[in-house]
Amino acid sequence: MNRFMMVGVFVIAGLALFTTGLFMIGNRYEAFARRVELYTEFADVSGIVPGAGVQVAGMNAGAVLAMEVPDAPPAKFRVKLRINEKFSGLVRADSVVTVGTEGVVGNRFLQISAGSSRAPSAVTGTTLKGIEPTDLSALLELAKGTIANVDNTVRNANSLVTNANGLITTVAGNLNATLDKTKLTISNANDVVTCLKQGRGPAGMLLRDEVLADQVRQAVTNAKNATTELNRAAAQAGTLMSELQSKGLPDQVDDTVKAAKKVVANLDTASAQVRQAITDLTGPDEGGITASATIRESLSNVNVAAANMADGTEALKHNFLLRSFFHSRGYYSLANISPDLYRKDRLFASQNADRAWLPADQLFDSNSSGVEELTPQGRSALNSALAGYGERILDSPVIVEGYCDGDENNDRLAASRHRAILVRNYLQSRFNLDTNRVGTVALENRPPEGSSHTNWNGVVIVLLKVRH
Repeated sequence: MNRFMMVGVFVIAGLALFTTGLFMIGNRYEAFARRVELYTEFADVSGIVPGAGVQVAGMNAGAVLAMEVPDAPPAKFRVKLRINEKFSGLVRADSVVTVGTEGVVGNRFLQISAGSSRAPSAVTGTTLKGIEPTDLSALLELAKGTIANVDNTVRNANSLVTNANGLITTVAGNLNATLDKTKLTISNANDVVTCLKQGRGPAGMLLRDEVLADQVRQAVTNAKNATTELNRAAAQAGTLMSELQSKGLPDQVDDTVKAAKKVVANLDTASAQVRQAITDLTGPDEGGITASATIRESLSNVNVAAANMADGTEALKHNFLLRSFFHSRGYYSLANISPDLYRKDRLFASQNADRAWLPADQLFDSNSSGVEELTPQGRSALNSALAGYGERILDSPVIVEGYCDGDENNDRLAASRHRAILVRNYLQSRFNLDTNRVGTVALENRPPEGSSHTNWNGVVIVLLKVRH
């Protein structure tokens, strides 16, 4: 009997400890707390997935439950989220939902701001207003544009100040030179008149002749009139200087220069703050890992995933269940075909394929850097060559074969590939061709054996005949 009682006591104690632990763990993770389910809407939910965290005024408050995909482009994604009921006093009907990021490239979460006391509390089923997130790349581009505008403003301000100083200096110099010439002319005229009146010198003796005297008197009268006009010009110049000084133009220029210097100082401060912000964004985090390293790691993961997907697709091509699907297209990618295999493949070397042979001197010309470019005459030649194919250029796969007859193998390969890419890009943009239906191959200077040429320098446009 005692043994049964001990076992019973031990079992009851174990159940009590288990129940206590269960409630402690549930209380720690708020498993038994009451919840409020709310909704919000976004046009772009990049980075937000079910299970993402939800914060209220910076505190963890819940998680995202689900997202409803809109039926049409104008509509938005409807996001369903759940928060702890204890935050209902902060979340009001006028609260807004924004998208936050942990660090620079961390996980994204939803941030709910505290509402106003005038608005009612948000109850289950309330839809809160969502504010679209700002992309980091767009913010950096905006900062770069702002810095460029600041630099242009500073240059314009400096140019304005320089032009104003030069204008003032020129005006002052011209006025001083005019006044000096005026004074000198008046002094010389007074000396001449004095000498004539006193009868000194040859001019004084000539005054005894009445005819000459009249002419001299007329000259003196003209000189006086000229002196009067000069005095008037001098007075006008003085008035102009007075008006300039009365209007405070020198002071205004000084004030403008000071204001411009102040603007330049403020712009320098703003530029320093922007540069510091960019440094903070691109600098290392708390673990010493920089943003560029994180981005490179992410890109490396993407490349690995893409390579795995390409390997999987290649395996599907050789699977006996799906092999007929890939062969039924009548053509395939040139990425895995070497130039030698291309020359021997019956599909590409067939004489039934339509070929347009275009020489290099008709299509290309080198620019100032020595790089070949497609000339306007070359574009016209391509248009004329493809005009006879009509709508077939849109339905048939197109191969652009590049050729070059240079001396070195590497030079021939590089030049032939460059020419093929130039022609392919033009055909895609000119005829709006599907990129998956246009291929390029660099064949140096040796066409396929089934073609009508044994050597070529230029490009050949091939229209394949597809099996339907």
